[in-house]
Amino acid sequence: MTTPRLLLIRHAEVEEQFQGVFGGRIDMNLSRRGHEQAAALARYLQTRQVDALYASPMKRVQQTLSPFLRNGTPPPESRSELRELDFGDWTGLTFAEVKAQFGVAAEAWLDQFDRDRIPNAETRTACQARVATCLREIRQRHAAGTTAVFCHGGVTRVILALLLKLPLARTAAFAIDYASITEVAFKPHRPELQLLNFTPWRLPTS
Repeated sequence: MTTPRLLLIRHAEVEEQFQGVFGGRIDMNLSRRGHEQAAALARYLQTRQVDALYASPMKRVQQTLSPFLRNGTPPPESRSELRELDFGDWTGLTFAEVKAQFGVAAEAWLDQFDRDRIPNAETRTACQARVATCLREIRQRHAAGTTAVFCHGGVTRVILALLLKLPLARTAAFAIDYASITEVAFKPHRPELQLLNFTPWRLPTS
């Protein structure tokens, strides 16, 4: 039996008005560059065996997934548990506005979320519970092969924290860029992080 693998794929770049913003549950589109990133991501993924597909229902994720879908691609399953984190009162604010209004630097958002210090945001416990439910079902369904999960930066961090048994705030050490792939292999005794923040759109074109 082949080693089961999980590809965690963050959506591509969002439209300009939402860059540098705590977007969270805002259902935004991709930018033109984001669509180009999604196309490059699809070209790379077509070189990989993908046996199952799951995705957040949010538009920026569905638009990132779209170029990859073709004859022979597993039908994607949309899962609401994979939607992005809810940033409460920070939603729609720029990083500078959060600093001015709440006295928190954008780089500290994970620590604030981990400690439930973002006003009216989803709690860390609730977020981890919904993501863990989906992750557990995916793992039960796919005991072998490669499963791709198209989602968000925040959700990718929650999944990594769950699998690697890390405090969520510790995942601040990981870069999770737009249209990036992070790969986890499920070895017999523990999950193993084998690829982190790989961005096919940065590869030189011939």
